[in-house]
Amino acid sequence: MNRTPSSAAPDGARAAAPGAGQDGGALSHGLKQRHLSMIALGGVIGAGLFVGSREGIAAAGPSIVLAYAVSGALVMLIMRMLGEMSAARPSSGSFSVHAERSIGPWAGFTAGWMFTALLCVAVSVEALGAADVLHQWFPATQPWMWVLLIMVVFTGTNLTAVSNFGEFEFWFAALKVAAIVAFLILGILAIFGLLPGSSAPGTSHLTGDGGFLPKGMDGLMVGLLASVFAYGGLETVTIAAAESKDPVRGVARAVRTAMWRIALFYVGSMAVIVTVIPWSAPSIAKSGPYVAVLDYLKIPAAGQIMNVVILIALLSAVNANIYGASRMAYSLISRGQGPSFFGKVSGGVPRRAVLLCVAFGFLAVLFSFLWPTTVFQWLLNMVGAAVLVVWGFIAAAQLRTRRQLEREAPEKLVVKMWAFPFLTWVALAGIALVLVLMLRDDSQRIQLLFTGGFGVVLTVIGLVRQRALATGTR
Repeated sequence: MNRTPSSAAPDGARAAAPGAGQDGGALSHGLKQRHLSMIALGGVIGAGLFVGSREGIAAAGPSIVLAYAVSGALVMLIMRMLGEMSAARPSSGSFSVHAERSIGPWAGFTAGWMFTALLCVAVSVEALGAADVLHQWFPATQPWMWVLLIMVVFTGTNLTAVSNFGEFEFWFAALKVAAIVAFLILGILAIFGLLPGSSAPGTSHLTGDGGFLPKGMDGLMVGLLASVFAYGGLETVTIAAAESKDPVRGVARAVRTAMWRIALFYVGSMAVIVTVIPWSAPSIAKSGPYVAVLDYLKIPAAGQIMNVVILIALLSAVNANIYGASRMAYSLISRGQGPSFFGKVSGGVPRRAVLLCVAFGFLAVLFSFLWPTTVFQWLLNMVGAAVLVVWGFIAAAQLRTRRQLEREAPEKLVVKMWAFPFLTWVALAGIALVLVLMLRDDSQRIQLLFTGGFGVVLTVIGLVRQRALATGTR
């Protein structure tokens, strides 16, 4: 007879301090409130925004603003649900622990290891991207040299006290926020014709060249897909909060400010771009939308300025992804969901889990050099839709966790999901819609199928382990 979620799993109902007993270890609490605030603020500003948005603009035209607004609304719902659970039960395992408690050990296993794999592959992708930027600046060097240096440096920061990770992310985030705020200010001044030598563009770029929907609803849907995946990684702040002195306050603040951060940085910058310059401008595809706008405004050395910002965003992602992957892996291992050898904590840091995740990242980098179109592409496809799977588990877990908290500990509902359960079901429907759109899109279908296959494998393993544990404890 299988155990119920409330009594299942080694982690199950064990109560202890956030980031420690709940996950069966002894993580430190070295992250300060300023670290969490800046991680939450800068975490939404990634290379996907600076670089990946060009594909969305090419597909959707001016309606990319609507695409980012719709996908941003979905992400806000997901973060609100995750914030509700994380504020009530802080844990370095975040949504994996919530899924395990409310659905079953198999769900925590599947969501946790899929997210870990996603971040490990992302580490390699971001490191390769950063190496490309550095190679452009120093053409006499080889990209692999920069990849090695980047991986070694950020492995070092994650092997030491967690406060070092927090300090790196604090300054990375501060620089990213400063850059995007400066871009928005320049763009708004240009829109109103307040910059020297500029004239107000009005709505000509929004309504001309095919109108607001130049490629119809199909273009909007492609833009929606492009925008959804730009938001991946916001979940890390709820993982980091477990290693702060006041995780409940940290999570609550991060979640409550998510709305204006998404609206300002993503939707706001897209609106500036397609208002200031034509969406079909060749410079967007060639240099990227942000460089194209800065060049149009005659900002000196615009390309190099944005390359610096992009490099910072990539390095920040490497640092944060190593951290997030190692903490999720540690949480899973300490709950009996992985090899116990990697679960040891020393100096408040799960160093073996860090090395495990970095080793996977190094392996992925090696694959990118040896088999870029086969093995490495398979890895990319395998985690291509992983964030949607994770979001699905978050929504499903919140439906059950909220009812349990209302019955057993209503005082822990410091952050509440809006219009529960209606908006939770709206979020699940939104996730399902994105999956359907991926299935219809030839370029995205392969990722969905690979990720689905990976998810099935993890689910089967999780169910077999859950069954074995249940049988062994009769």
